Amino acid sequence: MKLRDYQSNLDRGASRLTEALWLVLKSILFMPSLPLPSNLRVWVLRRFGAAIGRGVVIRSQVDITFPWRLTIGDDVWIGEGVKILNLAPVTIGNDCCVSQRAFLCTGSHRFDLPGFDLVTRPIVVHEGSWITASVFVAPGVSIGPNSMCAAGSVVFKDVPPNTTVIGNPAHFKSQA
Repeated sequence: MKLRDYQSNLDRGASRLTEALWLVLKSILFMPSLPLPSNLRVWVLRRFGAAIGRGVVIRSQVDITFPWRLTIGDDVWIGEGVKILNLAPVTIGNDCCVSQRAFLCTGSHRFDLPGFDLVTRPIVVHEGSWITASVFVAPGVSIGPNSMCAAGSVVFKDVPPNTTVIGNPAHFKSQA
């Protein structure tokens, strides 16, 4: 692999002007730790093409790459410092919580190829699920309904419904 040979083939999904305007507003309204109203952040995200339901709370320092590739259901909480690298779509269902410093990452690279090719795959967090603090969710992962990814977990595989996973890599945690 030679990084100098890398050429991105990513369809950014919006014009450069739209993306530049988003970066400016994100740096003012999302990235600072100011306690700005969540409904203001939701309003701005909707203006940039995000599909967001009712009762959504988005805290400070939330970093969303492309709002036009984000879908959030009703009654969802996005905690401080969450990063959503949505080079591919990210869908978060109703009644979900994404806790502080979680990272939903839809992109990676093919280290085994000379061009370090970009690979993107969507992430789906189904209804009633909880992505707890400092969890990493890899490209292409689906979190099943009513499931939990325990703090600090690294989730590379789909999580079945009604399941708790823990660890690095995340594995099924038996119920007591």
